Amino acid sequence: VCVLHRHSRARKYEGELQMCRLEVSAVDFSDYHPLKAITVTDSKARRGGRKGSTSSSSSSSSSVALDPLSSMLDGTDPLSLFAAFGLSVNTHQTDLPMKHLLNMELGRKRREKEEEVGSDFEPWSSKRGEILSRFTTTEKLSINLFMGSDKSKASSPSSAVSEKVRTRLEELDDLEEGSQRELLNLSQQDYVNRIEELNQSLKEAWGSDQKVKALKIVIQCSKLLSDTSVIQFYPSKFVLITDILDTFGGLVYDRIWSMCADPHPLPESFSADDVNDTAKETCLNWFFKIASIRELVPRLYVEAALLKCNRFLTNSGIQETLQRLTAMIRGIGDPLVAVYARAYLCRVGMEVAPHLKDSLNKNFFDLLASFRQIHGESVQNQLSQQRVEIPIYLTLYSPAIHWILQCVAYRAPEVLLTETMDRCKKLGNNALLLNSVMWAFRAEFVAMRATDFIGMIKDCDEAGFPKHLLFASLGRSLSCADPPESERLSILNEAWKVATKVRSPRDYINCAEIWVEFTCRHFTKREVNTVLADIIKHMTPDRAFEDAYPQVCKKPVHMMIHQQEATRDPVILNALLHICKTMHDSVNFTDLKKYFGPFFHQVSFGRDFEQQLSFCVEARATFCNLEPVIIHLIHTVNQLAMETRCVMKGNHSRKTASFVRVISFCCLFITIPSLTSIFSRLNLYLLSGQVALANQCLSQADAFLKAAVSLLPEVPRTISIEGKQRSSEPFLLDFINNFLSTLLVVPDHPEQGVLYLVRGLLNMVQDYTWEDNSDAKIRVYISALPLLAAMSQESYLYTIPKVDSNETLYGGDPKFIAEINKLCETLIAQVLDHLKGLGRDEGVRRQSSLAFSLFGCLLAHGDLRNNKLNQLAVNLWNLSHKHGFCDTRTSVRTLEYIKHQAQQADLSHLSDMTARLSLQSRA
Repeated sequence: VCVLHRHSRARKYEGELQMCRLEVSAVDFSDYHPLKAITVTDSKARRGGRKGSTSSSSSSSSSVALDPLSSMLDGTDPLSLFAAFGLSVNTHQTDLPMKHLLNMELGRKRREKEEEVGSDFEPWSSKRGEILSRFTTTEKLSINLFMGSDKSKASSPSSAVSEKVRTRLEELDDLEEGSQRELLNLSQQDYVNRIEELNQSLKEAWGSDQKVKALKIVIQCSKLLSDTSVIQFYPSKFVLITDILDTFGGLVYDRIWSMCADPHPLPESFSADDVNDTAKETCLNWFFKIASIRELVPRLYVEAALLKCNRFLTNSGIQETLQRLTAMIRGIGDPLVAVYARAYLCRVGMEVAPHLKDSLNKNFFDLLASFRQIHGESVQNQLSQQRVEIPIYLTLYSPAIHWILQCVAYRAPEVLLTETMDRCKKLGNNALLLNSVMWAFRAEFVAMRATDFIGMIKDCDEAGFPKHLLFASLGRSLSCADPPESERLSILNEAWKVATKVRSPRDYINCAEIWVEFTCRHFTKREVNTVLADIIKHMTPDRAFEDAYPQVCKKPVHMMIHQQEATRDPVILNALLHICKTMHDSVNFTDLKKYFGPFFHQVSFGRDFEQQLSFCVEARATFCNLEPVIIHLIHTVNQLAMETRCVMKGNHSRKTASFVRVISFCCLFITIPSLTSIFSRLNLYLLSGQVALANQCLSQADAFLKAAVSLLPEVPRTISIEGKQRSSEPFLLDFINNFLSTLLVVPDHPEQGVLYLVRGLLNMVQDYTWEDNSDAKIRVYISALPLLAAMSQESYLYTIPKVDSNETLYGGDPKFIAEINKLCETLIAQVLDHLKGLGRDEGVRRQSSLAFSLFGCLLAHGDLRNNKLNQLAVNLWNLSHKHGFCDTRTSVRTLEYIKHQAQQADLSHLSDMTARLSLQSRA
């Protein structure tokens, strides 16, 4: 085995950094000014048909002042516009003058930019978790799982195209002819697990180039959305199934996109004219497959999932498809299935073409037109059969209607709210719709019509949706925008008439707390006291107020976190800590982010670090059951330790800082082991070790890093993320790479031997039980080689002030370098043995990837003037390209880089190596 570090390349980090800087180019300003108008010349040429005749031309110039930077970025420079409108620079006869073309294109881009979805639009991802936790069931569920088929026939190379198409259609038909197994009596968690298995099967089928199988899985999952047998679970089922549809849509789009990358990738704002014929044919093939799906619901959902792919076919394809799919939904008989189909179509429409408002409005108005189906005989029979009350049934609609209305109301003009209210009145002021309208439209629009909304609420039928919920929704809008002053008292009176009649203390306080804020903002103490007296009257019997503690406590914390200045007042902090402790056992993850984090940021003791630490210790004891809060406090303590290092000076201050740091680290050693999340513990050990190094607390740093290494064997093979089991390997590799980068500056312990932390880490990696057929361990070994190369340099890439790293401790001692060489020999031997094993086990794709990674490592860190090392690099290159699995584009760029490096005097030997590096393609 050739030793890498005996022949490691001596690095000159400063010089390499300078080479990476952008070159400065001289600009001739003789005829240039950034504000100078851009002149576009339209040449009209007349060519004679006789031999020897000359062509005469006349030219006219028009100046259009444009911002030279923004026009280039927007693609509105003259040449881009010519291309966009199918014109050439030498236009002969144009119906539109260039200035008009420019203005038209600029206007179109401006409109689309204004209609893009911004950060003020709440994404679907923020709603899915709430839906899954809200709509649950204890009923038994069933699911059909695709079991594969034995009917598939191998087609000969001479098969006609029509025969291939017929075979694929037969494969799709096979799914509907019974090649599936129904699983019965599943619990909700079993059902979720099965759906996750299908999602994973989809990815695996796609990765193994089984595209028809992937489509079968998606069709099968979409069929489940026709089933409302356990109706309370339907919203959660919709979330789970559409996750699979989103995955499928992304896979198809990325595949077609990649087919357009030759010779150059498509720009983000591409048109159908930019797409090559191969990509268009593939895209059409997918839509032909979807058209063969017999049932309406799966065909609609799968085509909606591929909506974005219409961009590859025609420039108006998305708009036309949205209109067609919107009309198709009218054929769905079950109103619950139909409303969620509309919600999904609106979702993909907002992601792909948010400027197409017509389809969004059409979906909503179609929903209103079909809403009377809810009270039809078929729905009533279904509810009677499943023993579901109408109030429970109506809540199943709220996520879909809320989402549709959010899409419709996003940046919508005020006139749309007026039209929506008129349509709701014609429907008899349906409470469910009215509630969603008040949630979706801008608070300013709702506030100006508060009296009208109160009139509509009064006319609502209270069966199924209590009026106090409607008044609560109205109150939320009025907390963000003020109604006309002359109407405020009557609005409060009408709202409180309804609130005070609510019997349930929980429902009462839900409504009352909203209107208390309205009263405090707009009225005097007299009205406020009246409202508070009514609250006391309702919440005193049977000590009902105790159940409302967590909810009411959010108000003062909310006020605290919106103060402009931080506080250190002990009375305020003690009171707020008591309030937060009351909330302790009832908060969810959203509340943690919304209240607790901002609250701690509002506490500041300035340079009184002991008081700050004391507060953190007290908070840690108070919130011992909330891991996110504890993690936040640990970060605060680490930040506190860094601030003492930066601020304090002089002997007395240094003693105080040292005291604070020791207390901080003791606190961390007590706290970190109490966390249940193993990756939280690992990352906090590493962070705390880094902070300890920065504060010259070497013994504490050493203890933290050793604790992290000793914890590695406890990392499980899988971890739970958002309720789903995921492989822990990517997270573990990320942590180890971060750990390796830290070890460069960690000095060896005088009693532990050379590179003891590096050896300890690698030993843990060697003994860890990795996944079957995993290359993670070898990737760690390859990642360790650059660290060892950096450790062998005379001067390290980075150091910590006032901390002597191994470069200073050993001073390039030959024994130290020999230890590095010995360790490196072991790692390279392990990698090469693994590569040989992959060749025997037919893991050639993985072999190619690992060989190329090791080649890159040798190229960056090895001294390739050594013949044996040079030959090893060439062998690795050839091995990575042997079976055609190496990315051609990456290989070409790597070769260009090597040739560029060979132009340097001290790297001229690379020229000979490039001659032996060949590109091979898959046979």
